Amino acid sequence: MNRTSLYFSDTNEIAVKTERIDAPGDRQVLVKSLISAISSGTEMLIYHGNVPQDMAIDTTLKDLTGNFVYPFKYGYSLVGRIIEIGSEIDRSYLDRLVFAFHPHESHFIADADDLIPLPHDLSPEDAVFLPNMETAINLLFDGKPLLGEKVVVFGQGIVGLLTTSLLRNFPLCTLITLDQYELRRKLSLSLGADYSLNPFKKGFHADITAILSESEYYKAADLCFELSGNPYALDQAIHLTGLDGRIIIGSWYGKKRVDINLGDTFHRNRIRLISSQVSNVSPEMSGRWTKKRRFDMAMRMIKKVKPNKFITHKFDINKADAAYELLNKYPENAIQVILTY
Repeated sequence: MNRTSLYFSDTNEIAVKTERIDAPGDRQVLVKSLISAISSGTEMLIYHGNVPQDMAIDTTLKDLTGNFVYPFKYGYSLVGRIIEIGSEIDRSYLDRLVFAFHPHESHFIADADDLIPLPHDLSPEDAVFLPNMETAINLLFDGKPLLGEKVVVFGQGIVGLLTTSLLRNFPLCTLITLDQYELRRKLSLSLGADYSLNPFKKGFHADITAILSESEYYKAADLCFELSGNPYALDQAIHLTGLDGRIIIGSWYGKKRVDINLGDTFHRNRIRLISSQVSNVSPEMSGRWTKKRRFDMAMRMIKKVKPNKFITHKFDINKADAAYELLNKYPENAIQVILTY
């Protein structure tokens, strides 16, 4: 049979190709894709050619091998249904709804053990957010927000919004979110942020300084999450963070250079810059937390948050060029863009 696959073919170019796919092996299954989520942060870096070509696409996911050398497939959040099984696979697998860390394509062969069966009470539109929810949980593991702290989240894309959804459950003093797009700021406030500001608006620094100064005890941010993908935001975070504060860097800047001022505020305030990446669990927590335990927690949080409300657009895989054009030219109108099959 044939399948339809999406390739990043060159800078600012994608291609949708028809390919031949073999039957599953004895211990394999054939999955028919239902939906997959475009990761607007990482995938737009790839789309614009802002990733190092000699870097491995992923060192932990079996379906994301090779380097970032065009053409290649990408994508890591797909929900599908098993439609064919190998001779050694239990028949209970047939027709099962599953999640896969797999690129954007209509069908694929997988080892049964590499797929994550989904519960009946979880819709595909919610399940497709599982990787980003796991990322948000990992960010909180690394940030360790405490009671009464002032927290600032830079960027209200999907990871930022999911992080905000989790942070609202903490007894913080203040939760401030930042994004240049009004649609995202409004959604952030609806999720429980106390304030959501445009960091590019005139008077921003005066406004956020006034908010952070409301407490007589500590007039700066205790904890910042930099999730915007904009290298300039890291310098802003340093400026807003107080003595012994933490900045959790969840953004991947690719080949973008980061110009930050380490000469005054950073040096005197003993600010900690902490890289957070979901491929691993923090070593200090690995005695108690495994990746499976963290993913199971992501499943629980997905059921609680129900993030399908973040989906703003759906495109058939054959019209994927329109999806990437939307994210490239009109990002202010989109939050989560989904491909359908």
